[in-house]
Amino acid sequence: MRYGMAIDVKRCIGCRACSVACKSNNNLPNGMWWNRVDVDGGEEDCMASGTYPNSLKMGYVPVACQHCDVPSCVAVCPTGATAKDPATGIVTQDVEVCIGCQKCIEACPYGVRSYNAEEPEYVVDFSLGDADAPKHKASVVEKCTFCGNRIARGLEPACMELCLARARFWGDLDDPESAINQYVQGKETYFLLEEEGTAPTTIYVR
Repeated sequence: MRYGMAIDVKRCIGCRACSVACKSNNNLPNGMWWNRVDVDGGEEDCMASGTYPNSLKMGYVPVACQHCDVPSCVAVCPTGATAKDPATGIVTQDVEVCIGCQKCIEACPYGVRSYNAEEPEYVVDFSLGDADAPKHKASVVEKCTFCGNRIARGLEPACMELCLARARFWGDLDDPESAINQYVQGKETYFLLEEEGTAPTTIYVR
C-alpha cells in the first residue's frame, strides 16, 4: 500500500480551506502551516500575470509534504526521526527522536518543513482539532503527516474533507480501483520538482 493524493489545479480556487483545516485539526502552533497554497501568477501574492484584458493568468498550487518514494529528508536524518512507513508509504516525523538539526529542512526541495525554535504558542488556551493530533514541542522539526492519525481511524486527511472545490483525491496508489487512480486516469499530470529525483506521491492534474 502507498497512500497518495492528487490535486487538480484547474479546480483549485485558492480559498485555502485546506490550509485552515490542516492547521485546526492538527492544533498547529501560531505561525506554523503544514499546507500552503502558492499562487501561479504575477510577482506578488494574489496578482495575475499578463496584460489586461486578453492575457491575464492566475492559478493556485497547494503544497504540503509530498511523501516521496525516495525522500531526501530521510536520507540525511542522523537519528531516524524522519522515516518512510513501509505499511503506508507515509513519510513520518518522530518529534521524540528529532534533535532539531534541521538537515531535513535543508534537504527538502519543497520547503514544507517547519522548525519550532521556541515553546509552541497557540491562538487559544485549549487544544483544537482531533484528540489524537500530533503533539508539538520546542527545538524539533515538524511537517504534514498525511493525517496518519485520522487514516488509522478510517478517515481521510482533513484537507480532503474541507476542499470546497473538490480538487483533492485520495487513496492507495497501488490499487487501480482507488479514487486517486480513477481520477487521474487519462488526464495530464505532473509532479513538483520531478527533476530532484524524490519521486513524490502527490500528483498534480492540469
